[in-house]
Amino acid sequence: MGGVRELAVSFVVPGPCGVAIRDRLKHLTAQDERVLRAVGAHQGALASRDLKARCADGLEHSADTWAARKRELTGVSSSRIAGAITKATHDQWALARRCQAVHIQNLAVGIRTLRHRLSLPLGEKGTKRAAGGYRSKNEWFRKSRRLAALEDRHTAAVADGQAGRVRVVRGGKHLLNTRHHLTQARLTEDQWRERWEAERWFLAADGESGKRFGNETIRVTPDGEVSIKLPAPLAYLANTRHGRYTLTAGIAFAHRGAEWADRIEANRAVAYRIHLDVERGRWYLTASWQRPVVRTIPLETARARGMIGVDTNADHFAAYRLDRHGNPIGEPHRFGYDLSGTAGHRDAQIRHALTRLINWAKCAGVAAIGIEDLDFTPEKTREKHGRRKRFRQLISGMPTGKLKARLVSMAAEHGLSVVAVDPAYTSLWGAQHWQKPLATPRRKMSRHDAAGIAIGRRALGHPVRRRTAPPPHDRSDRAGHRTAQAGPGARGREGTRPPTTDRPPRGPSPSGKRTREPSASKTVRDAPSTQQWVQDSLMCTG
Repeated sequence: MGGVRELAVSFVVPGPCGVAIRDRLKHLTAQDERVLRAVGAHQGALASRDLKARCADGLEHSADTWAARKRELTGVSSSRIAGAITKATHDQWALARRCQAVHIQNLAVGIRTLRHRLSLPLGEKGTKRAAGGYRSKNEWFRKSRRLAALEDRHTAAVADGQAGRVRVVRGGKHLLNTRHHLTQARLTEDQWRERWEAERWFLAADGESGKRFGNETIRVTPDGEVSIKLPAPLAYLANTRHGRYTLTAGIAFAHRGAEWADRIEANRAVAYRIHLDVERGRWYLTASWQRPVVRTIPLETARARGMIGVDTNADHFAAYRLDRHGNPIGEPHRFGYDLSGTAGHRDAQIRHALTRLINWAKCAGVAAIGIEDLDFTPEKTREKHGRRKRFRQLISGMPTGKLKARLVSMAAEHGLSVVAVDPAYTSLWGAQHWQKPLATPRRKMSRHDAAGIAIGRRALGHPVRRRTAPPPHDRSDRAGHRTAQAGPGARGREGTRPPTTDRPPRGPSPSGKRTREPSASKTVRDAPSTQQWVQDSLMCTG
């Protein structure tokens, strides 16, 4: 199949390996808030100091340096708090290294694209796989300057990577830059300072199996009582024995509360984190724990009861139900969402749309949902899409990673599996082969609905394209493209129907005499008996 890249094999996405639930700490007293702020600020300063030391170690880090940092922190806090801080530091440094590697890769891709386009003559047209030359000398000159800038950035990033240097901001780079644009952010300096300090606090503790209620530093009892082990310099603030401070506010997890209660009553590890939402003025407590690795079901089991193909778009999910043979059933469904506004609003919109999708899948009785394995990381570069700024903003705004994580986690709770498929050509082939045949006066098929069918068929292991069918009502093929599905092994299923008779070549016969050409049959029943039509699983549209 010339010009078509090889498609990746579909697979069942592994289930979630962890759980996180959150509840609000209501009715805190002024003393409770003062203690939480003091503990958070003290441990946040220790975390900042430890992160600075870890970044200074670079690639020279070892178990000995880790132990030395932990001993130093233990003297001004406690052993468990020191362990939590150093672990968080290592996780943050590793994340910065991964981001650095991706940044270097993106710079290299941009440099290759610019060098290719600068090497072409002005005005040369490009193709679908490679961009053409620039349109004017002015644009060529500006892109040559950008190439030099990218090369300098790439050289500096590679040098940092080889030396083990990373750029990390506790509190977030975005919030740090907001300090220079307070007017645009509609914040005063005091409001920004309050958010900055809250983001840099450290009020978290890892769980410990075998300890009382699964955590000794932040302990939550089954009846919702929350107590904190204070660091040594703040032990004078304790209101209970053993240097602990008990909050007046209690919690009651509404979501997964029974599962959480079972864990803490069995003294199994549960990690906790306390944080302040400065904008709302509310305190929250988040509990998280790991789940045992769940084996994914075989792909054939996921396909047994059909599939729901889901096409992900900028403002909605386009879903279509298919039976196990790949035939569309019923009507297309669309689940809209709005990705504008804050991150919290976008996340809520995604969760609401996924909830409706999963509820419909449960009612339909399928065992799996097919979705594209989207990754726009190499597609967001300015060098690849040029002036298509709105398109770059569109694909940058689609939270593909968070969407897949949300879908896998929510589907697992309802006993549904997620099958990831290669996204190549799903919209193109879906519109070509499924949009027009399924459109009726009462059913409006969009390109996205047809793409959902293509995704579902690929998840089921069926080819998206199908052509070969029984002969139409006459021999001139005025019925258009084929409407029945051919088996994967049928020869010629991608081709046109052969003629009913084999015509000899025009011109004189070998003997030199001109002979009359045989006439073709006027009826289908006179077609040669050697013609074999392969038809498997006729398309159902009802």
